[in-house]
Amino acid sequence: MAAASVSRVAMAALPEPVIQTKPDTMAPLLPGSGRPYRPVVTLNGWTLPWRMNQGVKEFHLVAEPVVREMAPGFKAHLWGYNGQSPGPTIEVVEGDRVRIFVTNRLPEHTSVHWHGQRLPNGMDGVTGLTQKGIEPGKTFVYEFVARRPGTFMYHPHADEMTQMAMGMMGFWVTHPKAPHPLIEEVDRDFVFLLNAYDIEPGSYTPKIMTMLDFNLWSWNSRIFPGIDSLNVRLGDKVRLRVGNLTMTNHPIHLHGHEFEVTGTDGGPTPKSARWPEVTTDVAVGQMRQLEFLADEEGDWAVHCHKSHHTMNAMGHAVPTMIGVDHRDVVRQITSLVPDYMVMGERGMADMSEMEMPLPDNTVPMMTGQGPFGSVEMGGMFSVLKVRRDQKPGDYSRPEWFRHPAGTVASEYTGATGAMPSPARSSANGENAMPMHKAPGKDAEVRVRKPKGHAGH
Repeated sequence: MAAASVSRVAMAALPEPVIQTKPDTMAPLLPGSGRPYRPVVTLNGWTLPWRMNQGVKEFHLVAEPVVREMAPGFKAHLWGYNGQSPGPTIEVVEGDRVRIFVTNRLPEHTSVHWHGQRLPNGMDGVTGLTQKGIEPGKTFVYEFVARRPGTFMYHPHADEMTQMAMGMMGFWVTHPKAPHPLIEEVDRDFVFLLNAYDIEPGSYTPKIMTMLDFNLWSWNSRIFPGIDSLNVRLGDKVRLRVGNLTMTNHPIHLHGHEFEVTGTDGGPTPKSARWPEVTTDVAVGQMRQLEFLADEEGDWAVHCHKSHHTMNAMGHAVPTMIGVDHRDVVRQITSLVPDYMVMGERGMADMSEMEMPLPDNTVPMMTGQGPFGSVEMGGMFSVLKVRRDQKPGDYSRPEWFRHPAGTVASEYTGATGAMPSPARSSANGENAMPMHKAPGKDAEVRVRKPKGHAGH
């Protein structure tokens, strides 16, 4: 049905698919045709070029297996679009008639759902419900009008568990065609998707049956220290568009600034519903649009505030050994296994400093070097770099921030004599409700095996 809506002339010559395999953050794609707009920047990604065909904006997506560098030295075998996971960002303008050709180079059928779009039901991309699946080697075409401005995404609605777990997703931005009372102009507009994988250290392909125990939490299929920094000029109005296609929520936290949630995938947020935040939760399947004034110079962390989501290649069956002195045991094991290393005797920070042997094709659990040593992070973590001398439109990464004298926390070297004890209340705390205790002696539980079950 989707193919039937396109003329034979349009189908005769598909737009040449554009492929990109570099994991770098590409410069914004300035519109060379169609309505003008201020483009976005995809973190560790790029925007898909288009062609104008008799007033229709045409794109070509290719669903295919890809190799994604998730961090330097660590590559994953994923599924994506046009050479990458996530696929390229699609940018259009409100009112554009859009035609997207989708070619399937996967080993199974697929489809594309345009998450959040208002469109004809037959273009919604749900296999079996609104269309037939796109079989391997086939090309389908979707055509509709971008009816409302906002922040959206695209992903399969065919064997969704497998295909999304393998990295198939992408961002979509519809810019307003005219000044909008709820959509302000910004100087920098960044987009990225939250996704997660379960990839065993030393392997390359995600486990698609994982429901909860993911070990790699990523932005645009990149993990820290592979996530690029967000580089802005002091005084810039900055917008972050964040979409969540993981299996859990993510409280995104920005250091040094306050922001407002100005939009969702449902549209712009009314001004009466906005308030200042430093952390906002992005639930599964949601988009959040954050805006703030970059008015504080420095290197500011931005990350998911779930602490396990800022770690890499985690194990879920590692016992806690904090406070356990097992040096004698370690000496005995080391005599047999020279590379054996104890984890967690004094916490996990030591692991970021050790040269611990790692399996091929993985990354340390905690890593990243800053100007003062190890950052001890991973996963969903990056840095907002605000600089006075960053030129407008310049997205290159500046050097580490040079702190003014006297503005860095440091060791105290003054008097260390006896400090007076702090004043504390002498009253004991009381329970909200006293515990009932039956009269008599304390009970002791004894377990006896039933007769006839000896040896079991």
